[in-house]
Amino acid sequence: MKKVLIAYRLKPEGLRELEGKYEVTLPKEKSYFTKQEVMEMIPEYEVLVPNFSFYTDKVIMERGTKLELISNYGVGFNNIDVAYASEKGIVVTNIPNSTREPTAEFAFALLMAAARRIGYYDRKLRTAEGVSWGVYAEGGLPVYGKTLGIIGMGRIGQSLARRAVAAGMEIIYHNRSRLDKAIEKLYNARYVSLEELLHTADFVSLNAPSTAETWHMIGEKQLNLMKSTAVFINTARGNMVDEKALAQALKEEKIWAAALDVYENEPHILPELLALDNVLLAPHAGTKTMEDRINMSVEMVQNIIGFYEGSYRISRIN
Repeated sequence: MKKVLIAYRLKPEGLRELEGKYEVTLPKEKSYFTKQEVMEMIPEYEVLVPNFSFYTDKVIMERGTKLELISNYGVGFNNIDVAYASEKGIVVTNIPNSTREPTAEFAFALLMAAARRIGYYDRKLRTAEGVSWGVYAEGGLPVYGKTLGIIGMGRIGQSLARRAVAAGMEIIYHNRSRLDKAIEKLYNARYVSLEELLHTADFVSLNAPSTAETWHMIGEKQLNLMKSTAVFINTARGNMVDEKALAQALKEEKIWAAALDVYENEPHILPELLALDNVLLAPHAGTKTMEDRINMSVEMVQNIIGFYEGSYRISRIN
């Protein structure tokens, strides 16, 4: 019987298909195993299940002499040394299907909340200072008729575009390669360079994967190209943005607002961002509903079963 080590405590509802066929170990009385605990256990396991905040590096893989599969509990895989896994012959999978709609839904919620200043109003109304009820004072931005620029028009980017089109927005996008015209037609989307997107869009959403090439792809230079009324949304990965440059741009009002669900050094947030009123912050919550998190477990489990039994098509990275 293959042994599966799950680094984080997950609800049993999503793990049912493993019962009786695989020996599963996961935390019972705490939220997660520490790296040291994983290091101690990993020599006995064929499968490791990390999540987006658990970095599976060369040291763990060297220690895991029986490892055959890393079934990631997340769509991003920057938490895994995929190149070294390939060298070792260890297959890496992710869960792109169960994470698509909830992440796009949350990205659009952040866009709306930042534009209409919902977080700001709620926060200020709870203070003695309050907020102005005047006709024009402390107003937000309209969304209808505005242009959304999507950086990374993959599964999540397209699901975000669908929501934005329904809200009356125009879509421009930048990708590593242009989409088929039939897909562009679905969203009436126009392919542009990154520079044109930043210069043109009223809202900029980062939805590209985190790679060595996309590290700090949004920095001072890119922020200076954006409109002073632009809103920046990031539900991808925090290391794709120079957070200090973003905080400075927001402080100097070079851009109007930002809405962030991911950070470079999670769970720590840059203090400069915490101090700003024109930033909406969330705790990497794009898929944080009970239903969605269980669906993620189901897809992760299907990758394991698909790898060993061929019962499901696996979402393989390497």
